[in-house]
Amino acid sequence: MDEARRRQLDRFKAMTPAERWQAAQDLYWSARRLKAAFLRSEHPDWDDDAIEDAVKRSFRHARA
Repeated sequence: MDEARRRQLDRFKAMTPAERWQAAQDLYWSARRLKAAFLRSEHPDWDDDAIEDAVKRSFRHARA
C-alpha cells in the first residue's frame, strides 16, 4: 500500500461516526452534481427538470 493510501485510511479511522457520515453525504451530493454536469454536457437542450429527473433515475437504479 502506498503512503498516500495509508494516510487516507488512517484519517478515516480517526474520524468520528458523525464525521464519516458527513463525508459520505458530501461524496453522495458531489456525485449527483457531477452526474448532472455530465448530463448537461450530453443534453444541452434539456431543462433543469429533465436533468434532475435523469439524475434521480440514475441514482435510484444504481448498484453497489
